[in-house]
This record gives sequence, structure tokens and C-alpha cells, in this order.
Amino acid sequence: MKKSMQWSFLIVGAVIGAGYASGREIWLFFGPNSGRAILLFSLVFAVSSYGILSISYRHRTNHYKPVLQSIVGKTASYFYDWMMIIYLIFTTIIMIAGSGVTFEVYQVPKWFGILFIVFMLIWAFSYSLDQVININTIIIPVLLSILFIILFIFINKQPDLEQTSVLSPNYLKAVSFTSVNVLPIISVLGAVGHKISSKTEIILTSIISATILGVLSWVYNHSLTLIETEIDLYEMPIYGILVHFPNLVLIVITVILWIAIYTTAIGSMLGLISRIQTVIHLSQLKIAVLLVLLITPLSFVGFQFLVELIYPLYGLLNLYILFRLMIYPLQNMFKEKMIK
Repeated sequence: MKKSMQWSFLIVGAVIGAGYASGREIWLFFGPNSGRAILLFSLVFAVSSYGILSISYRHRTNHYKPVLQSIVGKTASYFYDWMMIIYLIFTTIIMIAGSGVTFEVYQVPKWFGILFIVFMLIWAFSYSLDQVININTIIIPVLLSILFIILFIFINKQPDLEQTSVLSPNYLKAVSFTSVNVLPIISVLGAVGHKISSKTEIILTSIISATILGVLSWVYNHSLTLIETEIDLYEMPIYGILVHFPNLVLIVITVILWIAIYTTAIGSMLGLISRIQTVIHLSQLKIAVLLVLLITPLSFVGFQFLVELIYPLYGLLNLYILFRLMIYPLQNMFKEKMIK
């Protein structure tokens, strides 16, 4: 159970980054009247996670390429390998940009927030892989607990705010949201496949991570629905919720938001570094330094622009991977019967 929780927090940490924790990504893919769409996302996410974990475990992977090859085949995996590299680079850029935005809330220059997360990323990768995973395991439960508490308090305090939209739930966007998050999960789980110890661990991890993300997505999306007329006033919609709280809560959530950004940046860079090490034999610290030096200038493009450009695009491009993951349990069952 302990290991399952560890992998679950690794998965959740890969998903809850600047786009998700700020509310921008949730509102982009869900929006009003999306309870059933979020349930669909949870189910599809659980099956996808099960497939990725099973493949990583079977191949005892230490980077994501063998996982991609098992999902889409050797030929298509070359295309998706490059897609993965580009995605992880852009995700890291988005996280670095998001750090700049959180600092701007307090009138601190964006560049200071960007440099701060860069130094913190270099610090994280000065430790071993197990220590990097442990950092994530400690941070994520704290992040989730505080975010849940704030959202529940907000919902309970706002009974007089009514939903103004009557749009139907967009199930296709729910599937697209899952496919967006397939790549970061493949990248982080591919790096630790050799550390997974049993099939029970895989099943528990899939259920726990999907449940956490499903419940949090519903609570967060419902909170945003209550302020939907104000969302466009904020680059990070969560601040539309936080204006209803004292300044102390604003400070706490800003710190939590930054931590969410930080854990996703760690997950993205972990996937990149483990892949790069198969080609270039350098320490993870040296590769981390080189990466941040190369990509940090691009983070000044703008947080909201990057989220709204990259995530929907990859949501479409990853649909084939998602389809293959959805049929993986059936294929696996069929192969086992054939062997018997």
C-alpha cells in the first residue's frame, strides 16, 4: 500500500501543475455541468494508468521509450518519442512561466519567480532518483489537503451564487483531457518501472490516482462554475476564488500553487533526463543544468498563451495513444488466454 501511494502521488504530481492547479486547464476542458464528463475522465484515466504501469512493470523500464514502443509499436514510437520530448520541454517551460505569474501576484517581478524555480529544480536534481521521488511524496499530500480544504470552504460559503450556464457536458473534452495527461504519466512511470514490485501495486495505484484526480477535478470545477462570469478577469482562475478569502489564505494558496508547479516541473524534467541519459552519459544534475539554461528564455512568452496552445493540441495528437491504452487490458487478457 505504501508503494502504491508513492506511485499515486507521483502520477498526481505529474498532472497537477500550473495549468491544473491554477484552474485554467480544468476550465478549458470541463466547465459548467461537467460532473458526468469528469466521471468519464476518472474511469478512462484509471484504465490508462493501469496500462502504463503494467507495461513499465513488465519491461522493468528506467525511461519512457520502451513504454511508447509497447503502446504504439516500434515505427510509430519514433514519432511519439519526439512528440514526448517536445511536450516535456514545453510543459517545463509552462511550469517555469507559471512560477513567474505566482510571484507577480505580490508585485514581485516575473523574472525573479522564474529564476527561483530554476534554482530549485537544479537543487532537486542534485539528489538521487529515490530522493527526488521522496520529495514528491512529501509535497503532494500537503498540496492536496490544503487545496481540498480551501475549495470546500469556498463552496460552503457561496450558497447564493448560482450556475449561469446550461451547456451540456462535453464528453469529448473529457477524453481529450485524459489524453493530454497521458504523456507526462508515461514519462514519469517509464522512469520508475524497474521499481514497481507487483500487479496488486499497479491496480491500487490506478484506482487511488484516478479517484484523487476525479474528486479534486469535480470539486475544483464546481468552484469555478460559481464564479464563471469572472474567470476571464484572471490569468489563473483560482485567484477569482481567493478574492473571497483573507490575505493569509491567498498567501498560503499561492505557496501551494507554486509547489504544484514545482512538482510537475520535476516530473517533466525527470522524464526528459531519463530519456536523454540513454543517449548522453551525463549525470542527472548536469543534464538538468543544461536543460534549464536552454529553455528558461522561452518561459517569458506567457503562461496563459502556452497552456491554451499546447494542451488542446496534444490532447488531439495523443488520442491514438489513449485508444491503445484503453484496449490494452483486453489485449493482455486475450494473450494470457492464448498462452494457456
